[in-house]
Amino acid sequence: MPTTGQIIRCKAAVAWEAGKPLVMEEVEVAPPQKHEVRIKILFTSLCHTDVYFWEAKGQTPLFPRIFGHEAGGIVESVGEGVTDLQPGDHVLPIFTGECGDCPHCHSEESNMCDLLRINTERGGMIHDGESRFSINGKPIHHFLGTSTFSEYTVVHSGQVAKINPDAPLDKVCIVSCGLSTGLGATLNVAKPKKGQSVAIFGLGAVGLAAAEGARIAGASRIIGVDLNSQRFDQAKEFGVTEFVNPRDHDKPVQQVIAEMTNGGVDRSVECTGSVQAMIQAFECVHDGWGVAVLVGVPSKDDAFKTHPMNFLNERTLKGTFFGNYKPKTDIPGVVEKYMNKELELEKFITHTLPFSEINKAFDYMLKGESIRCIITMGA
Repeated sequence: MPTTGQIIRCKAAVAWEAGKPLVMEEVEVAPPQKHEVRIKILFTSLCHTDVYFWEAKGQTPLFPRIFGHEAGGIVESVGEGVTDLQPGDHVLPIFTGECGDCPHCHSEESNMCDLLRINTERGGMIHDGESRFSINGKPIHHFLGTSTFSEYTVVHSGQVAKINPDAPLDKVCIVSCGLSTGLGATLNVAKPKKGQSVAIFGLGAVGLAAAEGARIAGASRIIGVDLNSQRFDQAKEFGVTEFVNPRDHDKPVQQVIAEMTNGGVDRSVECTGSVQAMIQAFECVHDGWGVAVLVGVPSKDDAFKTHPMNFLNERTLKGTFFGNYKPKTDIPGVVEKYMNKELELEKFITHTLPFSEINKAFDYMLKGESIRCIITMGA
């Protein structure tokens, strides 16, 4: 291809300062180095993680930066040592990776790769610490090793999932983060049996994906728990059958759920990051066989407190990262669930925008109006 080995000039939405609108700039994207691929991004979407780090709340700010980590595109060129990907492949860049060599990658039980595990503070590439983006010679920081708010980006090959070329990238791009996190928390970790009951704490995008997992698994009752009752109607589309707003009750929500379900739900999935919700999700599962799964990321000073008898009475508490999916090995299979009509993606997509209007996507999310907004690059 004529661009192989060359610098590519393209449009990118650059965050120059925390909380300020992104600015459409012409950036230079360097060729991929060892174990890297350069991808032409066709569609990207906005995740709450992008907004959190753009706002720079609670972490070290790193600007200027190109955000974005949910996307779909086509490989433009590959760097030295890349043997499993080639130009023309349809791919999803992923915020975490699979090197294939570390103990975690060799384990059937873990997806927490030692080399490519999520790193929010790294602004360059692993190979040399340098950025592949620049404007007039000034480096622009990467985000999560993906930086998909650019028409071209460079990603470590271990963070790139090759998918079915027939899959529509404007739909399956949302598989690369939040959707798989919630879906896998239910299907891979909670593992409800057909006919069992599941409680979902938090009905944002990840919680709705967890509910979708419960629907696919054949749960008979899916109880949605959220402090915003306006989310309840929308959640019905994702299989949620009953709703609890803790503010509507004068007793702990775990007690409310226990009374609704004759002793507790069979499985629960917590998707809020609130340590209070984590405790409630654990304490609302049935003794003897109940399993609670924590997905949300707590504040650094939070402490989980529950009586040890809750464990001794044979309740199980688990945590999960990215739904326990290995990015390169497992994510192509999630795409196939959509292609086989097992998984419904369209209902997660509430808005679409041209790349030139990307700041509107931030507005939609900050106002709580969107689940996922698809941004069409080159538009």
